[in-house]
Amino acid sequence: MAKNKNVITIPATRQQFTSAPINEQRKRRVAAYARVSTDHEDQQNSYEAQIDYYTGYITGREDWEFVKVYADEGITGTSTRHRLGFQEMVADALDGKIDLIVTKSVSRFARNTVDSLTTIRELKDKGVECYFEKEQIWTFDGKGELMLTIMSSLAQEEARSISENCTWGQRKRIADGKVSIPFGHFLGFKRGPNGEILVDEEQAVTVRRIYSMFLQGMTPCGIAKQLTADGIKSPGGKDKWSQSTVKSILQNEKYKGDALLQKTFTTDFLTKKQKINEGEVPQFYVENNHEAIVEPAVFDMVQREIARRDPGRNRHSGVHIFSGKIKCGQCGSWYGSKVWHSNSKYRRIIWQCNHKYDNDEKCTTPHLTDGEIEQFCVSAINKLLERRDSVRADYEEVKPMLFDTSALETKQEELREETQLVADLVQQCIRENASVALDQNDYQKRYDALVARYNKANDRLEAVTAEINDKELRKATIEDCLAAMEKLPTALDAFDETAFHSLVDYITVYSNDDVRVTFKDGTEIQA
Repeated sequence: MAKNKNVITIPATRQQFTSAPINEQRKRRVAAYARVSTDHEDQQNSYEAQIDYYTGYITGREDWEFVKVYADEGITGTSTRHRLGFQEMVADALDGKIDLIVTKSVSRFARNTVDSLTTIRELKDKGVECYFEKEQIWTFDGKGELMLTIMSSLAQEEARSISENCTWGQRKRIADGKVSIPFGHFLGFKRGPNGEILVDEEQAVTVRRIYSMFLQGMTPCGIAKQLTADGIKSPGGKDKWSQSTVKSILQNEKYKGDALLQKTFTTDFLTKKQKINEGEVPQFYVENNHEAIVEPAVFDMVQREIARRDPGRNRHSGVHIFSGKIKCGQCGSWYGSKVWHSNSKYRRIIWQCNHKYDNDEKCTTPHLTDGEIEQFCVSAINKLLERRDSVRADYEEVKPMLFDTSALETKQEELREETQLVADLVQQCIRENASVALDQNDYQKRYDALVARYNKANDRLEAVTAEINDKELRKATIEDCLAAMEKLPTALDAFDETAFHSLVDYITVYSNDDVRVTFKDGTEIQA
């Protein structure tokens, strides 16, 4: 006969999450977390009030031991990455210095559901509980995580709504042409009494110098080294300039008084990741928004020079004014500088064909000194100045035929309309396939045909646009050359570096008696 089963209950002696003895009299070590997301005055009052409240709230409990109030001021709650107070609190809790964390609400703790739940679970594994006063949630409670998940999701959606409202407001300001710049990291401008953009004349000197050095042939790298050597502070207040900083100054339209808005945009309200705007959102160009530091004509000239020095052409060098400017008339290679008798009193620098000794048949073109090159340039420039009136007249005569882009612009507009039309048809095709059951073979044929049509139109559009840009660049280069020529005297008495950079495209050496200078307007003159 079976005996009656008897179950004996053995009471728990330790707490479930902390593993501390149930009868332990130790006070719970309690910390609080406070956060406000802006530096506005009303938020500052809230921040201080939270700290005062929780200090008194914790110290007023006999069974609690006050640890600290951890706080973050002017920090968003969508990510924990930059919240140093939050990170310090979690680290201390994981090190066993805290038993309970008290905070005002779930949204104060985090507006990111993943961050919130991950942190709560990490703390829970270490026996650290969290209490959210507004929602009355204790994370050790059985329903705590469910409630926390719901409230964190609501907090995240609230953050999304706030972010979208802020984005809408910013884009509305941009669409209205309201321009703002980071004055603390923007060389040449300062904030006016009413927030307007004013020229900082002391810094503007450096900006104008950068543009001048570039037009004189220096590279952004060379300019950066020169500014660093001169002890001039960078826009960020650093002693060392970088090539990218110089290049950004040379290409920023704000220096000619205009402003291109929405160059970047935020892709994710949680990570705040910024992306360069490549057509995903509209851009707005504001002309004559503020006082210019450099003349628009000078700015445009610099942009053309940047395009002319394109790496694909691979000719420009800022090492010396004659680098990439002298061509061998025999093999077509460029001249480079060489040092002769480097360790003696006869040391001198000469220029010769870089491939003079590369082939079985040596180039017979002569080497040249700086002085000889300068003499050839002065001779050719003076010949050009003698005939400047006829050069101008010849240009005006051929300009309508060579540089008229009206037909190309009409074609460009037609192709733009075509690409937009086909792009809309592609999107319509995709939407239709997503909402209606279609034969997939028919859909694929239709889709492929539209894509092929779009690619063909887009390729033609790019070709026409490139042809327009090429014509406009050549036209502007010639007009810059003619304008520079008009400013010069009747003749040069000595080599002028500014005139050389403004007028001369390159020099071709055939022999000692045959050196020809090709100017930027296309004119070739034998020196």
